[in-house]
Formats: sequence, C-alpha cells, structure tokens
Amino acid sequence: MKMNFTARQMRVFDAVKEMAEKKLSKFDKFFNDQAEMDITFSMPNELEKVEVTIRSQGFVFRAEEASESFATSVDRAIDALERQIRKNKTRLQKRIRAEGFDMLDAEYPDLAEESYDEIKVKTFPFKPMSVDEAILQMNLVGHDFYVFKDAESLETCVVYKRKAGGYGLIVPEL
Repeated sequence: MKMNFTARQMRVFDAVKEMAEKKLSKFDKFFNDQAEMDITFSMPNELEKVEVTIRSQGFVFRAEEASESFATSVDRAIDALERQIRKNKTRLQKRIRAEGFDMLDAEYPDLAEESYDEIKVKTFPFKPMSVDEAILQMNLVGHDFYVFKDAESLETCVVYKRKAGGYGLIVPEL
C-alpha cells in the first residue's frame, strides 16, 4: 500500500512518520498494492491531530482523531478504521447471503415474505444556487445535508455538516 504523509502548518519528525508507518502497515493485509493511504498531521488547538484516508477499489475509509500525542491519535484512528472495515465486510457478507435467498425466493415464491418497509419520498425545487445559499437552505430545513445544483458549474453537489464543526462540500469528479 502506498502511504502519503502530509503536515499542515508544521513539521513532522521522521520518528513520528516511522511510528505511524509501522502501526498503519497492519492494513496491508486488507488491501492490495494499488491502495493509497493519506496520513495528515496537524496541531489545532494544542492537540496533535491525525487524519487517515484509505482509498481502494472504489471504497474510502477515513478517520480523524486528535489527542495529546500523535501516537495516541494514530492508535485511535486505527481503531476507527478497523471498525469501518469490519462493518463494511459484514455488510458485504450480508448482501451476498441476501442475494442467495433472492434466488431461493424465485424458485419457491410461496416462501417469500412480503416487505412492509416504506420509503419516504421528498421533492424539492432543484434550482442553481451558490454554496452559501445551499448551506442556508440546509439550515432552514434542519437537515445535516442538502443536495443542490451549483450555479457556476451546474453540477449536482452536496453540502453537509461536519462532526468536527463547520461544513463540507461534495463535488462530483468528472
């Protein structure tokens, strides 16, 4: 796995990079050689923060942790990433098993159960707007995200509230 180290408004010592590389190398067993891991170090509010993003085969796993030391932050990020990977693996296994039951339902339709799940459908005006307008609309409707058409690029984008505070913007990659 390829590891990319970045430091934001600070210098990271080689010993810290080596420590992080050694601890994060445990993820090599989960991913192939094409996977990329981005590790970013920063120090907001006197805390030592580590952001780890793993990209592999269309999947993205991400963890952000801040604590009194980079070693603790890396350990916490590893725990968070392991939970995400385990959850994704379980979800994929359930989907594979469910697909097997779908074939069984097709062979024996009288054994199939009815589904009572309802999907709530909402409609809203989809007019071009700026990011600031989209954030205002999101806050007005009281949601954590808002889908809109960007006025400049005319692309469908999403603004969202970040757990760490502030807002995020998702823009499609062309």
